[in-house]
Amino acid sequence: MDEFLRNVAAFPTLLFTSALVVVLGFWLLVLLGAVGHDGFDGDLDASALGLGGVPVTVSASLFIALGWFLSLTGSVLLAAALGPLVLVAALGGSWWLTRLLVRPLATLFPDEPGPSRHDFIGLTCTIRTGRVDAGFGQAEVTARDGSTAVVQVRQSAEDAYALSSGSSALLYAYDSAGEFFWVAPS
Repeated sequence: MDEFLRNVAAFPTLLFTSALVVVLGFWLLVLLGAVGHDGFDGDLDASALGLGGVPVTVSASLFIALGWFLSLTGSVLLAAALGPLVLVAALGGSWWLTRLLVRPLATLFPDEPGPSRHDFIGLTCTIRTGRVDAGFGQAEVTARDGSTAVVQVRQSAEDAYALSSGSSALLYAYDSAGEFFWVAPS
């Protein structure tokens, strides 16, 4: 245990040890919900280094953890006088291994946002309840990808048109608080 602690606190592993403490603190804050895992994505772009496709925090965490492990392994296996060589080897090896690991991880972080209820705005729907008013109504809408959904719909009290089962209507707005769509006869 003494040799482990001596190597962790010695050059070059000490550089990675300090960074690893920051990384572990960051991921602890992510687990507690204090910060988001992709909090630095707008600030940095790792794709120029071949580490793109995942949030910067993921690629940086991998790079630092692998660098720490490689520098610790190199420090244990080689003499302390070779510290600068171990640092260069750990940096290069960590970058190469991180590139290899980021490629399969990129499939877990798609670029396009997921489907949203706002995607239905502007589509027509078919009323499935006997009436639609300011407090009640359901309709079936077909999404652009062909899937269908039954959604809650409301019609303003001022509208003179009565929507009933089988009527066609236009979804023109979404109320996030009430989780329903405003509809108008089409």
